[in-house]
Amino acid sequence: MLVTHGAMAPGMIDAVRRISGAPPDALVAVSNEGRSPDDLRAAIGDVLGDGPVVVFTDLGAGSCTLAARLSCADRDRVAVLTGVNLPMLLDFVFHRTLPVHELAARLVDKGRSGVRLLTAPEAHVDRPASG
Repeated sequence: MLVTHGAMAPGMIDAVRRISGAPPDALVAVSNEGRSPDDLRAAIGDVLGDGPVVVFTDLGAGSCTLAARLSCADRDRVAVLTGVNLPMLLDFVFHRTLPVHELAARLVDKGRSGVRLLTAPEAHVDRPASG
């Protein structure tokens, strides 16, 4: 399950499916858009079910992560990971049959290794960056 702000989750899931060919049920999107904190927790709860689940969130201190942590607090077969990125999600769809505790550790490593500085800017650049 991917719990994010706005339309980030559906976009990331679309990219994962296009790259990997993952089945539609491999990842489920939950957005906070138009939802109160209680509504978001309820939406997460509706998707969790009884089986092992990995919940990915976008921002560690954000409303999505708080709702996920609260929704999953009493569940022992659920891992909540924050700072989601595409390498994590791709690794998830290819290894989701692993035990959830093993998978969660693997995904954290994959997410960290996916962030790299490929070119370093000159130190003297003095104007704001664009994205």
